[in-house]
Amino acid sequence: MFVDHPKEAPHPDVSAVAALDEPTRRRLYDHVVRQPGPVSRDEAAAALGLARQTAAFHLDRLAGEALLDVVYERRSGRTGPGAGRPAKLYKRSAKQVTVSLPERNYELAGRLLAQALEESEATGEPVRAVLHRKAHHLGARLAGQGGPDVFELLERYGFEPRHDGDAIVLGNCPFHALAREHTQTVCGMNLHLLRGVLEGLQDSSRHACLAPSPGHCCVRLEPASSPPATASP
Repeated sequence: MFVDHPKEAPHPDVSAVAALDEPTRRRLYDHVVRQPGPVSRDEAAAALGLARQTAAFHLDRLAGEALLDVVYERRSGRTGPGAGRPAKLYKRSAKQVTVSLPERNYELAGRLLAQALEESEATGEPVRAVLHRKAHHLGARLAGQGGPDVFELLERYGFEPRHDGDAIVLGNCPFHALAREHTQTVCGMNLHLLRGVLEGLQDSSRHACLAPSPGHCCVRLEPASSPPATASP
């Protein structure tokens, strides 16, 4: 699924990568993720020769970026009154950080292709037909998550839309490498994804069509009065 992030806010993965650019913070992150269990502030500070306050500051910044998870445990093994407060501990989070420029989303393509293959094997429906239907439904769901118009929604998900007269061309394909090697499959998937977006937005003023050109995504959004540039796959 595309990651939904407001236009005015930094991409969360970019923010996480920036947090790791600080040398001490990166050392702390590397130390925590190498340990077999959660690490306390005191343990991390001692292992890296840092002041406890410095270690605590950077560990909390890593937790704030969801790069580390925080858990609370009593290290004494005692429970009940007098056992003391649980210690604040840090461990690797389940978050996966991916940043690419231009923006790519190969995980989404992989999920759609895997779902299409599995459903095709279960039902006998052709894989391509299932893929187009799944992509269309996903596009409609993305549109349902918000965005006043198609241009803003396409910006949000990394398509880099630009006006070309009354049409909208897309400066970036989130599936670029796959589209180069598997053009018909991936461009067809993308076409139906964007048709689903238009349907979800109830935007009848445009239609999505295939119109490959150098430096652009294979899909173009034309005014509804214009005929499709090419036949649908």
